Amino acid sequence: MPDHGHDLRFGAFLTPTAEGHGEVVRLARLADDIGLDLIGVQDHPYQPTFLDTWTLLTHLAARTERVTLFPHVANLPLRPPAVLARSAATLDILSGGRAELGIGAGAFQDAIASLGGPRRTPADAVDALEEAVAVIRALWAPGPAVHVPGRHYRLDGARPGPFPVHPLGIWIGAYKRRMLELTGRLGDGWLPSAAYAPPGDLAEMSRALDDAARAAGRSPDRIRRIYTVGGRFSRLASDRFLDGPPEQWARELTELALTHGISGFVLAPGADAERELRTFTEEVAPRVREATAAARDARRPTTETPPAAAASGAPTRAPEDVDLWSSDPLDEATRPRAPKHPPGPALGNTGARLTLIHDNLRAEMRQIADAVSQVAAGQRDAAAARSMINSLTLRQNYWTLGSFCTAYSRTLTTHHTIEDQYMFPELREKQASLTPVVERLEHEHEIIAETLARLDAALVTLVQDEGHISEVQDLTDVLGRILLSHLGYEEEELVEPLDRLGINV
Repeated sequence: MPDHGHDLRFGAFLTPTAEGHGEVVRLARLADDIGLDLIGVQDHPYQPTFLDTWTLLTHLAARTERVTLFPHVANLPLRPPAVLARSAATLDILSGGRAELGIGAGAFQDAIASLGGPRRTPADAVDALEEAVAVIRALWAPGPAVHVPGRHYRLDGARPGPFPVHPLGIWIGAYKRRMLELTGRLGDGWLPSAAYAPPGDLAEMSRALDDAARAAGRSPDRIRRIYTVGGRFSRLASDRFLDGPPEQWARELTELALTHGISGFVLAPGADAERELRTFTEEVAPRVREATAAARDARRPTTETPPAAAASGAPTRAPEDVDLWSSDPLDEATRPRAPKHPPGPALGNTGARLTLIHDNLRAEMRQIADAVSQVAAGQRDAAAARSMINSLTLRQNYWTLGSFCTAYSRTLTTHHTIEDQYMFPELREKQASLTPVVERLEHEHEIIAETLARLDAALVTLVQDEGHISEVQDLTDVLGRILLSHLGYEEEELVEPLDRLGINV
């Protein structure tokens, strides 16, 4: 299985024990302070010794500043998807875009039934989850009242809203084939656990997920894979998975990143939770990031030109070869322009929605510039700034064409399934003269991704040597110029045809 090239994230998997609620909050704040990226909280509403997961997540959002929070995973049979959609969007709004939605079909049927929940067959559970995804996405999409038919869940004229402030992902807990295939068709992420999906089973599971994604017309790269792990830190290496020194942990997790496309590792800590989380963050995570980056650099092609770029007249340099320090890194004079059409009746308002998404990206650029300014002024450390930047929409692998379309669809779709509703293919189909523009936009997305990668690398260096702050500031300035130029170009070329052609993705 391939490495999908995602940025790597590390996190903590917390048990919402009611009796030890103070410790749960303390560990969440510790995870936020030491630079972890994710906090997942398990959801078992039938467990009387557990806190309610959504109430706890909201409390943790108020007690943390930068870490992403998600239910790991929300129990669908006991949480109706219409309410779940509003809960997740609310958490995203209140946390400033720091939420994701982990969801599962629901295990432990007797326990679910004890609270009045439905007792479903495995086949019905999968069907119900698919309907739930449609309901959730419909309520996250601005527009008129929506109707979603379904046997388990439906909407009958429900008004969408509130709306997430970033492209909020649906991460699915899946192990059996039908659930893996559903995740491949519809999911933004996959949440396996080593307890139920040991490393030896990942290849077969990943293959089922990837095959389903391709069959639905999606790239497997669009699905982030977050693997929950547990283990033991010790001085001596062993032949058991994650049982040994940090070097062994890093070697084994790097292999999973490079061979199975795992891009997130969430640690379920044991009895010595603080020590384990610190070791995981400070000794394991940096080694995995460094080794993965080195392997990617070693195999990255630098000379071949993508056929689409050559055919469209786009720049022939690979993104990593672009001279970011030139006065015009994007070479704006070479941008293709589509024929302009006289004003006429608009068949849609997707162009205005695209501009709203761009406004969010512009706001994130201001956040990046502000964070770097705080580092330069000594008000924030480089590690915290790096973690914040890596949590933004700009850094979430949305700058490849396919992944950008998926993120775009998450915000703008109505109740149509996302796998067959992408903006760029429809633009090409309805107006062929836009093809060079679309291909150029794809190329610029990759340049922006490369610029962000260089900024991230500079922040890593800054953690070790404060003398590199000027490089970080310079790259931030370059990123700002490139991003604003790109967004303006995209709006100039696409807003009008999106509305005129009635493209409603």
